[in-house]
Amino acid sequence: MTNRSANEIAIVAALRQLRRGEVVAYGEVARRAGLPGRARLVARVLAHSPVADLPWHRVLRADGRIAFAPGSEGYIEQLRRLQTENVTVVDGRVRMASVAGKLDALLWASPPADE
Repeated sequence: MTNRSANEIAIVAALRQLRRGEVVAYGEVARRAGLPGRARLVARVLAHSPVADLPWHRVLRADGRIAFAPGSEGYIEQLRRLQTENVTVVDGRVRMASVAGKLDALLWASPPADE
């Protein structure tokens, strides 16, 4: 991908924004890049990007699972990197915060008590 498209540039920029210990789904990266519904494009960019040091290990399937086959070299490396960042991985899965759950909490939470 030497001649990078605007979509690839946006995806790489969204990936660079991920903080240490933050994990997101491919679809969330696409949404942050302004490309909702393009999770597969994110996967392709990660698989073929010549850009060094992308935090690829912070990107998981929507259900929080590592996308590599269990026991594969990629799986072991992603697991190692996540654990180095203190991300808890149980049976190849990370418990991911639900955006919908956060929105519900904001919408339906009791108003703060007057102090």
